[in-house]
Amino acid sequence: MIPYIDMHAHMVSRTTDDYRQMAMTGCVAITEPAFWAGWDRSTPEGFEDYFRQLTDFESKRAAEYGIRHYAWLCINPKEGHDRSMAQRVIERIPKFLDHPDVLGIGEIGLNKNTKNELATFRDHVNLAMEHEQLILIHTPHLEDKKKGTRLIIEALQSDPRVDPSRVLIDHAEEHTIEMIQDAGFWAGMTLYPVTKATPARAADLVEQYGPERLVVSSACDWGESAPMGVPNFIFEMRKRGHDEALIQRMVFGNQAAFLSQCSKFVTPRVGGWAEDLAGVD
Repeated sequence: MIPYIDMHAHMVSRTTDDYRQMAMTGCVAITEPAFWAGWDRSTPEGFEDYFRQLTDFESKRAAEYGIRHYAWLCINPKEGHDRSMAQRVIERIPKFLDHPDVLGIGEIGLNKNTKNELATFRDHVNLAMEHEQLILIHTPHLEDKKKGTRLIIEALQSDPRVDPSRVLIDHAEEHTIEMIQDAGFWAGMTLYPVTKATPARAADLVEQYGPERLVVSSACDWGESAPMGVPNFIFEMRKRGHDEALIQRMVFGNQAAFLSQCSKFVTPRVGGWAEDLAGVD
């Protein structure tokens, strides 16, 4: 069984049965970005309670199944359109950044590519730079994805403080992955059953672009999604006859290499895997 790190999983919306299944299929660590709850929250205090859930309760729930849980904090792109709310939420984030399980700012980005969303995105980037945080980015869905990804990259490139190697741009697909990697950023592929990238499409992209600065994750949430996305990707890669070392790199090594840029991240030590894979470039 290959141990894996699920780089993007919204476990607050999943059951303990999902934790058990993930643990039994090799999951050793999860990083959970802040996201939309399915409705717009009405107060900044609601976000503060959510941040406490991510940093305190969820890590304990994961630990019961031998999984290390980390978090990312932000106001998500959809609710970030409300500039007044966004500014009041962002003001509350710094006091959580010293928490031992917080890896950085995310998932920030764009939803409908509005000016307000872009302004909130820039505020988050500034916060990350001021506090030397890693960044995890959400790119828009479907027809807005290519334009939104371009706007995100342009905004990041306009800030000379941003080091592309410390930024993961997630939900990459066939029409965006090249622009992300050409700009020096890490690209994430989301293993959804119906949208984003299926395991088969993700395997196609690995074959086309190679493993450099590329990760996979389930991004499982309260919608139609699959906590077993990463094991399904492993199965797809094996079906195609790919080398075990390549598969290991795609589900553990690359994740560990990116996350290890944060001193709080502890690479899981599973039978020498940390020594073999954490240093993947």
